[in-house]
Amino acid sequence: MLPFGSESFVIKSAIQKYKDNIYTTIILPVVLHECETWSLTLREECRLRVFEIRLLRIFRLKRDGATGEWRKPHNEELNDLYPTLFR
Repeated sequence: MLPFGSESFVIKSAIQKYKDNIYTTIILPVVLHECETWSLTLREECRLRVFEIRLLRIFRLKRDGATGEWRKPHNEELNDLYPTLFR
């Protein structure tokens, strides 16, 4: 039997794993379809990066410990998880 509270941690980590799998197997391939043939301008590259950060914020929603409300992660938290995004 797991200690009190650890069941919810196991469930949350499993859900996050499924969200990550959906992001990498469904969303990214659809957005980046035929990207090898694109000739991106700096503006388009920036817009793709903003789109990706917005998606990651949605997929990485967190509950605030003090208020219990859902919140989007800050750039620093996303940078810790995905350091190559903020180059």
